[in-house]
Amino acid sequence: MKSPKIFGIVLAGGEGKRLMPLTEDRAKPAVPFGGHYRLVDFALSNLINSRVGQIVVLTQYKSHSLDRHVSQTWHVSGLLDTYVASVPAQQRLGKRWFSGSADAILQSLNLLRDEKPDIVVVVGADHVYRMDFSQMIEAHIASGAKATVAAIRQPIEMADQFGVIELSEESPEMIQAFLEKPRNPVGLADSPHEVLASMGNYVFDADALIDAVLRDGERTDSGHDMGGDIIPDFVARGEAGVYDLRRNDVPGSTDRDRYYWRDVGTIDSFFDAHQDLISALPVFNLYNEEWPIFTQQRNSPPAKFVRDAHGFLGTMIDSIVSLGSLISGAHVERSVLGPWVHVNSGAQVIDSILFERVRVEAGARVHRSVLDKNVVVERGAVVGVDLDHDRARGFSVTESGITVVGKGVTVTA
Repeated sequence: MKSPKIFGIVLAGGEGKRLMPLTEDRAKPAVPFGGHYRLVDFALSNLINSRVGQIVVLTQYKSHSLDRHVSQTWHVSGLLDTYVASVPAQQRLGKRWFSGSADAILQSLNLLRDEKPDIVVVVGADHVYRMDFSQMIEAHIASGAKATVAAIRQPIEMADQFGVIELSEESPEMIQAFLEKPRNPVGLADSPHEVLASMGNYVFDADALIDAVLRDGERTDSGHDMGGDIIPDFVARGEAGVYDLRRNDVPGSTDRDRYYWRDVGTIDSFFDAHQDLISALPVFNLYNEEWPIFTQQRNSPPAKFVRDAHGFLGTMIDSIVSLGSLISGAHVERSVLGPWVHVNSGAQVIDSILFERVRVEAGARVHRSVLDKNVVVERGAVVGVDLDHDRARGFSVTESGITVVGKGVTVTA
């Protein structure tokens, strides 16, 4: 039997307002993560590792850095008819931008008509996880469903943060109802304290997806959203199945990180996801060589840890440090440092995330903060220590007390 032709769509057009100021100058999927990665790298790596060879990334807002990253990083062999291509909003249906994720696909149907796939995998570009989509595709085909939603088990008290799936009693692999952030959810039959939350990843029969977005495009009452409109349409027709992530076995995964998935849509969740990386037994393991996360390979020297000019030793505890970084007589703890970060004599960086080319000068202190690209913390200055002072200086401070300093800012003493 001929293998089905698979086509991948990465939805990367969202504004990412809740990640401001990190998204002030870049699309959310282009936000750096875990040192030298970008958020979009996780979706693309999962698809490539799953042997999905034809992938488009649909972009819209502030897409320059995202388009550049995709074009510079994601080179795959054209000899094998494989590619990863960034596709900006093309206004093929009139002088308008995408009005939702379903409309993004509607305005890009020329891509499907050109490639003529049998199966389409649609994924978001701003989640951190590992998943073998080939296993989900096999389950989708076997089920006979027209659409299949990837789902992860979450505590029932968190149901109001997700789209929640209720299963059919007659056929437990089919969806009976798709509820958006329900207040009174019903727990799973085999685990009453949990619900199945949508991961924002879908597998469709190509012809069914095309039909669904065309019909949705004619509706004036639709939000033109994949999760809010397209999937409920399939559910109403009895054509939507579910794929529990617990069925997915990613090579190299451990019991600790096998079912990890995190939506990093807020500063707090973005910060917490970084903390998941740095423990001795990480909740999410970047070092799984059997299912690598790919990104741009920089021409940079190794990270370097040296005494300062006075011979004082620095200390590095429970942290990730990227290529090109130089730590000189400073203390770094429970932090993630991007490429070419310099932390100088007597400085402290604790519980923080530093993006590319941040400089922390001698004696400065950075605590529970996120510093965007090219931030300079001058000698003796502090960030994240006095939150009222941070707010007065115009820095963003979350309710949980994380300070965020935007790109290129100089923090004075």
